[in-house]
Amino acid sequence: MAIRPVHIQTALEGLPVLDGRSETTEAQAGEAFATLAQFGNGGLFAGSFSGQSPWERHRNGDELVQVIAGSTTLTVMEESGPTSFEMSAGMVVVVPQGLWHRFNAPDGVTVMTATPQPTDHTFADDPRSRPG
Repeated sequence: MAIRPVHIQTALEGLPVLDGRSETTEAQAGEAFATLAQFGNGGLFAGSFSGQSPWERHRNGDELVQVIAGSTTLTVMEESGPTSFEMSAGMVVVVPQGLWHRFNAPDGVTVMTATPQPTDHTFADDPRSRPG
């Protein structure tokens, strides 16, 4: 395994910003996020987007999310229902393994995530109704 430091801003240069995140495909999302490093069962990613993301969950571990620039509302679907957190640059949160969550960033956000794979996605209003 090669150890190498990565400059996040340099890694983001030239990547597209996902405008209207809810209307983008998985391929477009893949092109807009830099893979900064691989580790364990996932990777360290960074990207910029606006709009509302689909719901996502990670069955193989917790996800660490750091807001680098801009702001977002992170909504986590707990057993009792959705809980929302306002996040801005410099803030970090750990989303527990298996919990559905999504981001709403109408004015744009840049995030860095330590994300276990695979990632499940759904556009359902309530992701708890999704099978599996």
